[in-house]
Amino acid sequence: MFTNTLSLEAIHSFSQNTISNHLGIEFIEIGTDYIVAKMPVDHRTHQPFGILHGGASVVLAETLGSIASFMCMKPEQKQLAVGLEINANHVRSVKEGFVYGRVTPIHVGRTTHLWEIKITNEQNKLVCISRLTVAIVDADR
Repeated sequence: MFTNTLSLEAIHSFSQNTISNHLGIEFIEIGTDYIVAKMPVDHRTHQPFGILHGGASVVLAETLGSIASFMCMKPEQKQLAVGLEINANHVRSVKEGFVYGRVTPIHVGRTTHLWEIKITNEQNKLVCISRLTVAIVDADR
């Protein structure tokens, strides 16, 4: 499914000086139709009550979906993947450790991509489920 194959190291380099790097998001697995990343639950991702901030979960979700869309595009097409809409349901709190996000496709079309992102804790219990719609636009726009 991914036409633009990137290594984990390339994605890491691509993420330097971005919000995902600032929050400590680390890509750990690329499959044929999924990507997995982990994010620490610490002072960078906490809300004032000492639990994972929902916005940090959304950053993890959008980061995974955007990279997945990028990996579905052919470099010669000169297009960009940009977030169009995201929603998230937060179902469990996390105080420390790591959360893991896994992105899988729902629809990969010519002009839109739709992704499901499940975020789980270290016990593989669901923390957040998100759906991201990505628009595919011309790079010279």
